[in-house]
Amino acid sequence: MDNQNISSHIDNLDNAQDFYTETPAHRVYIKAIGVGGGGNNAVDHMYKTGIREVSFVNINTDRQALQNSKVPLRMEIGDGLGAGGDPEVARQYAEECADKIATLFDDETQMVFVTAGMGGGTGTGAAPVVARIAREKGMLTIGIVTIPFLFEGQWKIRQAIAGADEMAKHVDSLLVVNNERLSDIYGDLDFINAFGKADDTLAVAARSLSEIITSTGHINLDFKDINATLRNGGAAIISSGYGEGEHRVTQAIEDALNSPLLKDRDIMGSKRLLFNLFFSREAQNTFRMSEVNEITDFISSINPDVKVIWGVAFDESLGEKVKMTILATGFDVTIKDGEERTPAPVQPKAEPERQGQGQVETIVFTPEQPAEVKPKPAAAAIDDHRITEEYGKGKIDNLFGGKERASYIILGDNQLDDDEICDLLEKTPTYRRDRKLVEQVKNGQTATTPPASEPAGEKGRMFSF
Repeated sequence: MDNQNISSHIDNLDNAQDFYTETPAHRVYIKAIGVGGGGNNAVDHMYKTGIREVSFVNINTDRQALQNSKVPLRMEIGDGLGAGGDPEVARQYAEECADKIATLFDDETQMVFVTAGMGGGTGTGAAPVVARIAREKGMLTIGIVTIPFLFEGQWKIRQAIAGADEMAKHVDSLLVVNNERLSDIYGDLDFINAFGKADDTLAVAARSLSEIITSTGHINLDFKDINATLRNGGAAIISSGYGEGEHRVTQAIEDALNSPLLKDRDIMGSKRLLFNLFFSREAQNTFRMSEVNEITDFISSINPDVKVIWGVAFDESLGEKVKMTILATGFDVTIKDGEERTPAPVQPKAEPERQGQGQVETIVFTPEQPAEVKPKPAAAAIDDHRITEEYGKGKIDNLFGGKERASYIILGDNQLDDDEICDLLEKTPTYRRDRKLVEQVKNGQTATTPPASEPAGEKGRMFSF
């Protein structure tokens, strides 16, 4: 088909943005799919930044949210009224639309990002289904998920971790972004901009892979190198860093490895590592052979059993800076060792009736007998130790101590007259009072006074603590 006929053909397609009249030899399709509210926000953010060689899709059970999305290709699953925060309902909607979802991968797509916020209904329930379908279609499938702030509560956290564990079964590599770190790292940013930092993680990952594939290099890397690193890779890091001035290569490496929103990972524990160094050939401070020693030192510090692939490419926009992109996989994964990761077979689905307006696709199913929703106690199976792995012991002690802190205690008159106890309570806000401090106050102890028991018959006063 010549270019004129191709152009004529594209004019008749609703989704013409996914088709091109030229197909360079290096072209590889990367597709970013946002599932649910958090995933849609991340893909919208990525779409606005403008990343070449990437197409975008948003999937949701909430029709209104889809209508507010700027992404050209959007897919509604379910009845358009949301999932009511129930992952099992969202999972069922996605399964009913499995055949339609599968058509997203009938083009030249070879790599898929599936991103979602874990803890709610649609992202938690539907994203693993989307990932499974992509993987069944042979896509290199990378999951990027967020887990909630601590203030969102234990149940949502448990539901999120259960969703992330389910996601891990159906992707080649999984990145987990902990939203709680936003408050630690970007405490001075306003609420909206802080969330944008989490959305940047997806954009950085997709842009990094796109640049590796499409950039001209002295030591070229391509899709096969990325596939070899990420395929069946488990937990992953995909990050870029910059360096300038003295030891700029080392700076770039450290910057890439210290992405603040990714779960702490030591690359020495990875099994596969790919990195690509970018520099400008037009910079006044040209890249010198002596700087190669910094790369050598980096490689030498890695376990010799780690499979390392590396390359050097050119980016004239960098000026005097260098950039390092790192992919590391094969860490301990959230899924239990030995648990089966093979995608489950897709069950036969009813033929959908297509409706909708504009570019939003609405898929309506009218089965004779509505499928029964059988909730799974996945969230209840997430124990305290599992939460501690994701959030750290210090924060979890406060979270699990909330029950104790909220209980009532009796302060006797002698305690109310104790300046040290009063000072201790004034200096320690309620949300920071742990069990040890509670027991100290209950027993009439401070740092400088021994335990004291309340005399029999002494009147006390009740305080919410």
